[in-house]
Amino acid sequence: MSTPKASLPVIRRLPRYFRYISELKAMGKTRVSSSQLAEIMGSTPSQVRQDFNCFGGFGQQGIGYSVDLLYSEIEHLLFPNDHINAVLVGAGSLGATIANFVLNEADGVNLSAIFDNNINLVGKTLHNIRIFNSDDIVEYCQEHKPDLIIACIPKAAAEKFAPVLSATGVKGVWNFTHYDFSIYDKSLIVENVHLRDSLMALSYRISHNTDDE
Repeated sequence: MSTPKASLPVIRRLPRYFRYISELKAMGKTRVSSSQLAEIMGSTPSQVRQDFNCFGGFGQQGIGYSVDLLYSEIEHLLFPNDHINAVLVGAGSLGATIANFVLNEADGVNLSAIFDNNINLVGKTLHNIRIFNSDDIVEYCQEHKPDLIIACIPKAAAEKFAPVLSATGVKGVWNFTHYDFSIYDKSLIVENVHLRDSLMALSYRISHNTDDE
């Protein structure tokens, strides 16, 4: 299969497809139609087919899709090298929660180290992973070459950390701070996760009885 060219909205739907297909696979389902996937996704059969056509199809007209094939193909699209290596910055309460999620729920991601500038935490472990001094992150990354950094630090700390992050050589950032690292380094691929923004949006929709349209 050639290198896929897909829009960001299609790429963002891939993990949802993978999640639902994983559930179908666990239930012992062997085939699924575009109509069935559309119902699960809350979209249309045409949208499902268009999404999959971005990556070469996967199905045969009239007989639907093999669940096993979809699972393996989408897994390969999401994790072409079997897994990605990550390090986490920020061993506070949020960092501890995200580390626990990555270790137990995020198949395909290998968390190898945690960094913090709190000297009372350095040298200890979090979920059995050693906590290093944040001052050592560039040297660590240059030696171990992780693919991404998971940032769970306050905004002020994130702004100061931006030049250091750029020097690590990582390709991307899963960013839980309120600072967008791509402002400092345009070459970084940044996935910003704003929990407060999401909560406020939900509050608005509840308060104003707003549907998804």
